[in-house]
Amino acid sequence: MRINAVFEGGGVKGIALAGAVAGVEELGHQFYQVAGTSSGAIVASLVAAGYKAEELREVIEATPFRFFLKRSAIFDTKFIGPLSRLFIKKGLFSGESLEHWIYGLLLAKGIRTFGDLKHNQLRIIASDISSRRLLVLPDDIAQYGVDPKRFLVAKAVRMSTSIPYFFDPVIIRKAANRKMRFDKNFADQFVYIVDGGLLSNFPLWLFDSEEEPSLDQMIPTLGFQLVGRGSGKPNEIYGPLSMMRALFSTMLDARDERYIQKHNRFRTVKIPTLGVSNTDFDITPEQSLELFESGLQATRAFFGKWKLTDYKQNYVTHVCRMMRQNKDADPRARA
Repeated sequence: MRINAVFEGGGVKGIALAGAVAGVEELGHQFYQVAGTSSGAIVASLVAAGYKAEELREVIEATPFRFFLKRSAIFDTKFIGPLSRLFIKKGLFSGESLEHWIYGLLLAKGIRTFGDLKHNQLRIIASDISSRRLLVLPDDIAQYGVDPKRFLVAKAVRMSTSIPYFFDPVIIRKAANRKMRFDKNFADQFVYIVDGGLLSNFPLWLFDSEEEPSLDQMIPTLGFQLVGRGSGKPNEIYGPLSMMRALFSTMLDARDERYIQKHNRFRTVKIPTLGVSNTDFDITPEQSLELFESGLQATRAFFGKWKLTDYKQNYVTHVCRMMRQNKDADPRARA
């Protein structure tokens, strides 16, 4: 059976999503279209590129996640260095190491740009904080004068994983304004793009259609959600940097604990994250494998009770009805 998959963001906890991929593969199902936010975007991009579960496990075992937290020596002096970098670059860490890492993994499968994938095979969520809008990549990158088919998948992943102030925002210059002079309007040429989790950390709606689908041809959409707060230990706050880290850790953990509405429960695989928090980049190899196993077991348990006939009935009853209600409630639809 073919399925569409939506992977929730959750920082380091996203390792558990790789285990979910293993569960889907083990049961003989195939991914058709995939989407994700933040760490979910990483997993979705690798799945779209053709990575199998065992390869994902090998990637996890070989990746020292602390490697992504690199700063140049000038910004690495205690207290002053990080604060200076935050003021100048708007992030504690660049995010370039993560982008180069995912670029290499995708290139190994012959994938550079979205044009190397099938149409709509992969969608990634990011947040444009300059224009206050949610971006669904690659299509929405066209708003900035960039050809979606030529847009780097690794760049989209970096955008989606750029936790504000933790990693640098991705700054892009609008193509239409690149010949403007350096004047008072110069700043208006640039937009800042950060973690998609700010606006939609679990975009389960991406593959929904306003029209009721043909049940004989329906491809079910399943969401893989990371549940459970971080380590449970209180955040130690002893200065502005630790306070900032605590702020975003709390924000993202709270998102992961949010209530899943009744009309989406039938298509949501909930994966326990075993007390790991979003920014635990010092995670041990043993913890990584435990998260992987958690995703695998949760997916097995979900499909053990799941039936396609029930999915179809619930989709029509809950999702289609909700979308009709939302459309009826929108005054623009009645204009």
